[in-house]
Amino acid sequence: MLYIVATPIGNLEDITPRAINILSNSDLILAEDTRVTKVLLDRYNIKKEVQSYHQHSDFKKIDHIVELLKQGKTLSLVTDAGTPGINDPGSHLVSEALKAIPDLKVVPIPGPNAAIAALSISGFATDEFVFLGFPPHKKGRQTFFKNISKIESTVVFYESKHRILKALDNLEKLSDLGERKMMIGRELTKQFETIYRGTLAEIKPHLTDKNLLGEFVVVINRK
Repeated sequence: MLYIVATPIGNLEDITPRAINILSNSDLILAEDTRVTKVLLDRYNIKKEVQSYHQHSDFKKIDHIVELLKQGKTLSLVTDAGTPGINDPGSHLVSEALKAIPDLKVVPIPGPNAAIAALSISGFATDEFVFLGFPPHKKGRQTFFKNISKIESTVVFYESKHRILKALDNLEKLSDLGERKMMIGRELTKQFETIYRGTLAEIKPHLTDKNLLGEFVVVINRK
């Protein structure tokens, strides 16, 4: 059995009792970064073996995981923050595991997700939205931002502290947002959580090189 376990995106208290129970009773925990996951496990006194699984894991690693599943082991997959498989290499593992074991039971243990958290406080229409993950670093980046102006529903994407200012410049030059309202969430659920609201022109002056710590979620209201 393979559990897909959501973990906190910042505040360690946001893990669910069910997630703690599943992790505590797993034969093995697969983690994006074992060091990050061990901080969470230590907080809740979970003493289980942890192995790495991340975007650079090769097929040899996947074959090893599949073999454990075939042996009847109970495995839990976690990511550094949020829900595995959502803009995350966990989706590839699930796909390959199901190819090898078509009747494998894959169980979601739902919980935190940065995009959903941001949408929930945006005040924007969320009956229909488009999640775009992270913008490409180089190839395809201009197309990414040009296409946003063509999307009529609410848009949400992630950006790192290293590229958020560049992303705002890209939006300004390529996306033709006009007066569409935006919300940018920084460090969601953490001590220095900050929310910026307004049009792109209104928000941009508030983001400078001095306040770019953390990860960002950008939400753009529908047309």
